[in-house]
Amino acid sequence: MAKAGHAWSRAAKEQEDEEGEDPVDAMIARTGCLEQHRQLQECMAERQDWRHCQAEVRAFGACMARRQQRERGASPAQPTD
Repeated sequence: MAKAGHAWSRAAKEQEDEEGEDPVDAMIARTGCLEQHRQLQECMAERQDWRHCQAEVRAFGACMARRQQRERGASPAQPTD
């Protein structure tokens, strides 16, 4: 089934039903950030406004940034507060 926030076409929905797995979830699972993504989706479903989910947005973004840095072979950047 399509998740909140995903823009699905009818063809993508049919493919998902046949395969039994959300292709976006599968792609995000490969990044190691699936839990953060699910928390963001749950917040969005509950609050209906991404502006109220900033902690989840930041957590997911930070996870994805760490993933990109690992792919480039660099260590994660330290916050500069």
